[in-house]
Amino acid sequence: MPKGLKKETKKKGRPKKKVKKVEIEEVKEEKKEEELKTKEKVPYFEGVGRRKTSIARVRIFSKGQKEILVNKRLYNFYFPTLELNQIVVAPLRKMNCLDRFRVLAEVKGGGIHSQAEAIRHGLARALVLSNPDFRKRLKKAGFLTRDPRMKERKKFGLKRARKAPQWQKR
Repeated sequence: MPKGLKKETKKKGRPKKKVKKVEIEEVKEEKKEEELKTKEKVPYFEGVGRRKTSIARVRIFSKGQKEILVNKRLYNFYFPTLELNQIVVAPLRKMNCLDRFRVLAEVKGGGIHSQAEAIRHGLARALVLSNPDFRKRLKKAGFLTRDPRMKERKKFGLKRARKAPQWQKR
């Protein structure tokens, strides 16, 4: 066999279906256009809340069904305990506006408790944007303060952040 020519081998298995990429792209563009037409531009206020490694993006709407959704689920299903539910709605309860807003929260990272506190922080920030008069009461309650406590990083030569390996004399 001469140099530079490769031997063609047939691959075993099912033959692949050939779909034109142009058709797929056209369908995707049509869907995007339809979504843009159906979505109404509803004004909202957005606040970002953080706690440990959790980050919550909270939007509050004055129009629409008055509910609290966390990652597209009702908050009392997302957070199973009563304590976590109360943490989430604390800023709304403090301002006596539980039935005035529709709340959408997207939260990621951390544990379930820190996610609840991150939502509380973001919700309080969004409420202040909607009405600056709320700031004084929310600040006094401690909902606008970002809790800076985080897990300390592990250092080299140690087992954890500060735990050293057992010392041996001989």
